[in-house]
Amino acid sequence: MWEKFSKQLTHYTEAERERIRVAFDIAEHCHHGQTRGTGDPYITHPVAVARELISLKLDASTIVASLLHDVLEDCKITKKDLENKVGVEAAFLVESVTKLDHVRYQGFERKVESTRKMFLAVAEDIRVVLIKLADRMHNMQTIRGLTPEKQKRVAQETLEIYAPLAYRLGIGEWKGELEDLSFPIIYPDEYKWLTGEVKNLLPKRKKYLDKILPVVMGHLESGGVYPVSIDFRTKRYYSLWRKLLRNNLDLERITDLAALRIIVNSIEECYQALGIIHSLWRPLPGKIKDYIAMPKSNGYQSIHT
Repeated sequence: MWEKFSKQLTHYTEAERERIRVAFDIAEHCHHGQTRGTGDPYITHPVAVARELISLKLDASTIVASLLHDVLEDCKITKKDLENKVGVEAAFLVESVTKLDHVRYQGFERKVESTRKMFLAVAEDIRVVLIKLADRMHNMQTIRGLTPEKQKRVAQETLEIYAPLAYRLGIGEWKGELEDLSFPIIYPDEYKWLTGEVKNLLPKRKKYLDKILPVVMGHLESGGVYPVSIDFRTKRYYSLWRKLLRNNLDLERITDLAALRIIVNSIEECYQALGIIHSLWRPLPGKIKDYIAMPKSNGYQSIHT
């Protein structure tokens, strides 16, 4: 397993890779013989958590701690042992993640915000929260190993605590993934209805975007704007459901079910691109949102039209 895992460590130094290898060996030894609710060897969990954090290019100490995040509770190893083997910084992160496990969600709406604040207060280092988010991501991806009752409790906690934390940290992909993994567990009937409706409507929207993509590209380049990338973005199911609740469950009123996402090099080019697109199609009143002039609370900046 190490050989496959190590191929993802290309942007770490040789010394950092060696520290990560030591942590991997400790985790493999500590979790030997343990299995998860899914029946998979337990080691697959810390490895999956580490991979999520490697994708964010976090530092070696975070990767080390992610591999070892369960060893203090599950294995006969102490913080001092970890300090001697992987360093003081990584051992501190492991201990801090263990402390966060004792922050419990009470399930009452008025306590949700206080739980989030306590979560951040207990975590003295933001990397601890990132490890916990990656940990929850894999737990949700493998949630079938839990009883239905526990699945619902974990999904509710994910939706009300973990997804908003991911949003606050500006990790939109994680927020959306955590919400979509929770959605069918908490609202199975609504999820079934929505996916059925979208299945019929989405292909039409995508076909339209395929048609206008070369038109947009041509006019942007003629206007001196050369995008870094243009791709399709399909609205996440849970986000779409929340928006539908505000629009009387009318999918025809949802204008961003599928959208083009244009990435450019500068703020000036954002506004230039907007002007070019509005010269092609008349903007809908009230449907322009300038999150560059007025960023979202988590720092998100873009223009929607």
